[in-house]
Amino acid sequence: MFSYLVKKTAYGILVLLGVVVMVFFLFQGFGDPARLVLGQTGDSATIQNIRKELALDQPVWKQFIYYVNDVSPIAIHSKADIASKKLRGFFIGGEQQLAFKMPYLRRSYQTKKEVGVVLYEALPGTMLLALAAMLFATVVGVFLGVVAAVKQNTWMDTGAVFASVLGISAPSFFMGILLAYFFGFVLSDYTGLQMTGSLFYIDPFLGKQLSLKSLVLPALTLGIRPLAIITQLTRSAMLDVLDQDYIRTAYAKGLSRRVVLLRHALRNALNPVITAITGWFAELLAGAFFVEYIFGWKGIGKVTVDALEKLDFPVVMGSVLVTATFFVLVNILADLLYGMIDPRVRLNG
Repeated sequence: MFSYLVKKTAYGILVLLGVVVMVFFLFQGFGDPARLVLGQTGDSATIQNIRKELALDQPVWKQFIYYVNDVSPIAIHSKADIASKKLRGFFIGGEQQLAFKMPYLRRSYQTKKEVGVVLYEALPGTMLLALAAMLFATVVGVFLGVVAAVKQNTWMDTGAVFASVLGISAPSFFMGILLAYFFGFVLSDYTGLQMTGSLFYIDPFLGKQLSLKSLVLPALTLGIRPLAIITQLTRSAMLDVLDQDYIRTAYAKGLSRRVVLLRHALRNALNPVITAITGWFAELLAGAFFVEYIFGWKGIGKVTVDALEKLDFPVVMGSVLVTATFFVLVNILADLLYGMIDPRVRLNG
């Protein structure tokens, strides 16, 4: 198990390194960062100072080394660098120190705030939205998949398959607009839902208040496509498992239908479903961008889209790195869950 984790971690680090390279060189040449920081009113002397501060007067390869040093959790920084960037972590050494730190994602061009702080403030909204969408998709999808398999070739099976095909075919942004219009506008008096909203709102008398009902529409919108895929995967896996000899043996031993379906059939059919659940959870963290924007939900997606509109590239770059990190962590978690759910899987590295 330990060697397996080490190998998966090494693969994850290589993936993240590739993402860092891609992100850095992808945003090279998109505008002058010094001009984006100062706007159009900065004089030439101030612009030159900003360029020097951002190391833009250095060759591209050296800028890349500086960037990797900033975003890496293990790096070498000077005392002045640690103080100016307000790095947080554990430092060893004299003038040049070995740093075990939180990755430094630099500062926003527009707000001058640390990108890590900006994303940290938005992360809970995205995590809650993705968890709610995935919980809805998993519970309903597994239920519909089991019902469709058990009631094969009936109207329940046909209805579940037809609904899942519609769910896969409909883009999230299109479904978001429809749900927002009908349930947040046309039927708002009956549903009590609004077209836009976030996790918290400011009441003029009570101050900051929690608003979970604002989560309903974006979570449903984001959960429709994974729900459709989970339904089809569960149905297919259950049909395959129900034809196995050990299922017939379980019935022959006198076990109830419920015990056979839940304890024997469903458990052995969950592996492809877990793949979909974990993969889609990471996908939802990245794919929530337009859904958050449509519903005005404050999360990493909305922050990133707003940053793109303002050419605030450090925020966009930091968002991509954070999302990639979640992909890596979720994939490692998925592989570990395989061994827990299905004893036939062996994690021997």
